[in-house]
Amino acid sequence: MIRIVIAEDHQALIDGIKLALEYEETIEVVGEALDGEMLLELVKIKQPDVVVTDIRMPKCDGIAATRMIKKEYPEIQVIAFSMFDQEEAILQMKEAGALGYIMKNSSLKKLIEAIKSVAKNNSFYDDAIITKDTVSKEEIILSTREKEILRLVGEGKTSQEIADLLFVAKSTVDTHRKNILKKMNIYGKTDLIRFAIERKYDF
Repeated sequence: MIRIVIAEDHQALIDGIKLALEYEETIEVVGEALDGEMLLELVKIKQPDVVVTDIRMPKCDGIAATRMIKKEYPEIQVIAFSMFDQEEAILQMKEAGALGYIMKNSSLKKLIEAIKSVAKNNSFYDDAIITKDTVSKEEIILSTREKEILRLVGEGKTSQEIADLLFVAKSTVDTHRKNILKKMNIYGKTDLIRFAIERKYDF
């Protein structure tokens, strides 16, 4: 049984996670905290296997809390559960000792995968974060038209809508999208859309 503590300052989100975990026979929620100080106290009392923590919390943020947890209880693994995908936040949590990092807009299924992975001392990072880490904006050379199409993809436009806006054939847009995928080393329509949105391209 993997015993976990959840730290999150929105009770509704904690309740949602607990509900999703009710049917997981290998995971048990042994405590929940609405701020960093409560988290540290819970960890001391409950000695969980895994801590799932937000980064921004009252009284003590997730980065500082993770650092203290790993110093006192190095065997306890920590997963950052955040809406922030900035590289600095990810790096700070890594340096503090977190073994996983999951975006709040990811599925609960992915969070469960992360919990099971870090419990075995394996790192687990959200697909979006892996993409951010492995593909830098500077390394990607896109044509002006590819940049334009990527921006429109990020706005949620379909290939046909983009074709209409740019006065080109839909097949031309599809070809550009395939080229973008290849250059960025990502796969599939969903990944391209998420990449376009999360990278926040400023062309």
